[in-house]
Amino acid sequence: MQHEEAFIRAFVRRDKRNLILDWLGEPREDFLAMLFDMPLDERYVEVLDPRMPLVEYAKRREAHTDKIHSLLRDRGAPSRCYVISLNNPFDGQEVDLPEVLGTVVGELDDTLLSCLPGRLVYGEDHHPNQRFILERRQ
Repeated sequence: MQHEEAFIRAFVRRDKRNLILDWLGEPREDFLAMLFDMPLDERYVEVLDPRMPLVEYAKRREAHTDKIHSLLRDRGAPSRCYVISLNNPFDGQEVDLPEVLGTVVGELDDTLLSCLPGRLVYGEDHHPNQRFILERRQ
């Protein structure tokens, strides 16, 4: 639960942190359902442009995945990340970042990829084109 707790302490709005921290010991499915309903601290949210980069339709998913991977690498993401997800089979595991991006980007799942605990996270919401990077510099 290191990544989950670091995410909450760094990126969930201060007035909701204690509430979700209390859910850490609950069954994972219940905890995740509560986590993905928590408001984020907008100071650290960068919403990604859903049109980036402009490429032909058939190559869009791969281009988006490559671009997001590049953005994360430029911010110090290592080759592996920790997955926090309601629907991704890699939930609770540390996996290869490019591999898991291929399963997340465009899937409309509530998924967080914790690259640097409490410092750098990629998120994909269940709403279309809701992709974001959360970054908190030390």
